[in-house]
Amino acid sequence: MAMHASQIEALLRDAFPTADIIVSGDDGVHMAAEVSATEFAGKNRVQQQRMVYAALKGKMDGPSGELHALALTTRVKE
Repeated sequence: MAMHASQIEALLRDAFPTADIIVSGDDGVHMAAEVSATEFAGKNRVQQQRMVYAALKGKMDGPSGELHALALTTRVKE
């Protein structure tokens, strides 16, 4: 089952309520997300990305995951 950009954004918004979030992609399997969040302060890029993947609540886990690929850009929101 494919995911829509709005579903990904909703999961990210739950985890990062004050973040600036842009989700793009239209095939439902290969998507891109830009997340600018204050929660990333003091975290390196890998830690930031792990936080985003955790927010997706298993939607990318294994071959049966709903989302196959997510090109991810993270930054600390100022």
